[in-house]
Amino acid sequence: MTLPDPSPSGACTPASDPSPTGARTTSSDRAADRPRAPRHPQGSGALRSLLPVLGAHRATVLRTCLAALVDQAALVALVTLAAHTVGTAVIGHRPPSPTTVAVLIGLVLLRALATWREMDLSHDLAYRVLAELRVRVFDGLARSAPARIAGRRSGDLAATALGDVEALEFFYAHAIAQLLASGLVFAVAATLLGVLGPWLLLAVVPAALLLLWSPLLEARGRAERGARTRAALADLSAESVESVDGLRELLMAGALGRTRARLRSGGRRLARAQRAEQSWETGAGAVRDLLVVAAVIGVVAAAAHATGGGRLDGAWAPAAMALALGALAPVAESAAALGRAGSLRAAAARVRAAVHAPAGAPAPASPLPVPPGPLGLRLRGVRFGYGSGPVLDGLDLTVRPGETVALVGASGAGKTSCAHLLARYWDPRDGAVELLPEGRTHPVDLRDLTEDGLRAAVCVVGQEAPLFHGTLAENLRLGAPDATDQELAAVVRVCGLASVVDALPQGLDTPVGERGAALSGGQRARVALARGLLGRPRVLVLDETTAHLDHRGDEELARALAADSRARTRTTLIIAHRPATVRRADRIAVLDGGRIVEEGTWDGLIRTGGALTRLFSRAGENREAAATADSAPPR
Repeated sequence: MTLPDPSPSGACTPASDPSPTGARTTSSDRAADRPRAPRHPQGSGALRSLLPVLGAHRATVLRTCLAALVDQAALVALVTLAAHTVGTAVIGHRPPSPTTVAVLIGLVLLRALATWREMDLSHDLAYRVLAELRVRVFDGLARSAPARIAGRRSGDLAATALGDVEALEFFYAHAIAQLLASGLVFAVAATLLGVLGPWLLLAVVPAALLLLWSPLLEARGRAERGARTRAALADLSAESVESVDGLRELLMAGALGRTRARLRSGGRRLARAQRAEQSWETGAGAVRDLLVVAAVIGVVAAAAHATGGGRLDGAWAPAAMALALGALAPVAESAAALGRAGSLRAAAARVRAAVHAPAGAPAPASPLPVPPGPLGLRLRGVRFGYGSGPVLDGLDLTVRPGETVALVGASGAGKTSCAHLLARYWDPRDGAVELLPEGRTHPVDLRDLTEDGLRAAVCVVGQEAPLFHGTLAENLRLGAPDATDQELAAVVRVCGLASVVDALPQGLDTPVGERGAALSGGQRARVALARGLLGRPRVLVLDETTAHLDHRGDEELARALAADSRARTRTTLIIAHRPATVRRADRIAVLDGGRIVEEGTWDGLIRTGGALTRLFSRAGENREAAATADSAPPR
């Protein structure tokens, strides 16, 4: 995985996986927040739906079709003229004239040039379209995340973004231009055959119709076989990616043998699917060849009969056979292209589903600007769930500008759902999530803000901090590409990363490895907070950001937040389980049953012995039970 281009808006890129299932956490809060992944549609119009992407390449498409037409027409003219020349030499005992030889040589050169030009243009067109499709697939996944990617394996997503798109190269490079050119060439060739003798069409036209009808007849079977192949390939890709990503864990668990067995089984399943698909293609190719040969034999028989009856000049008999072959060969290739395109329906459907995925949070029709100055936030009457029932049921929570509020609750209470709504991964079913400008009475609904405006104002930093394959500096600048070296050094110092940077061989220019493998979990948490602060958000949401840190690291990051120059005006919502983290907040809100059931300061809530006291009492009992179980002697 390579480091993506930073957002041009300088918006904060959340460090946590936007999918509720993406974070590696023991909290069942994320398990409760898990939607179902949608299935990929398998429609006959999947390939047709991907044709509009050619709209931006009309000139190249036209040149490609013209080159294909010249290529096929030159071939038909070449074999027909050559056959007529041979017939004239054998039957009429007349050698070819210099003009005929010159034309034959010219046709050979023209076809060579046209073939090269058609291959060059068609592949240039296909690769440009595929590059655009990959971006559209990424945009679709990003637009619909996390709902669309929840529950899906990263290898499966990679198979769609790369493998399925790559499989469409044949469709864009060959099928479209070949179909158009073959139709025109066959029409002209059939007209010439009709001029030579209408009875010749009786052998050619039925064969052409059968050739074109055969891929339509077996379209369902081709689609099913193609779907099995794409599904097996996606499963094997997902299994391979996960196995490589978790290689150390598999080694420590002694599970390498079982993993090899799964990979071997997946490889065999893919091989069976590919073998079945290719075997059918080979058989279909043989049938097409037999149809062409039968048609040519029919033309030869008809031409011989016509020549014997004096209705056709004998020199034209070989030419008629060559003309029939030249006309049917492109039709047979087009039928093969149609058949192969039919087997790509599964890949096209997966790409279409990604490209046209609906937005989880639609863009506003009339966006509003983000108000200047400090911003608070408010969740007002929020109801939200993932289909099985409400997670948040009429939640009301207000965080004033510059205030720090801790949101606590039992695992599965919906705290992470609140963070996702504030990041606008989803919109609430009822109620509103709003920003509160300081000193103003009118809040601004997040649904009325542009994506760039929202990301610049609100930053969500999650428990996991996935880093990209790049340098530490590039990862820190992910949400603030224009940050200066001085700003970068300041945030590194504030977040306690100075000692980490000093220990790295190339400092900030040290590659961190895929997913930040060169750093520890605690160091990645500091990087996540640092890149969040570097974007200068006015609202900061910390969703279990310090879970990987010990108490000392937690205190250091708390001091870092307090020492930041914008701490007094920044609004902070902290989602945490650790009492030391919670008690540092200005105010605490306890979430239970989808609503805020208790609010106040730490001392005040503890004295009342309400929901907060019961929550941490249960947490303490669970920790004590776990410690007792760990220390018990083995039986």
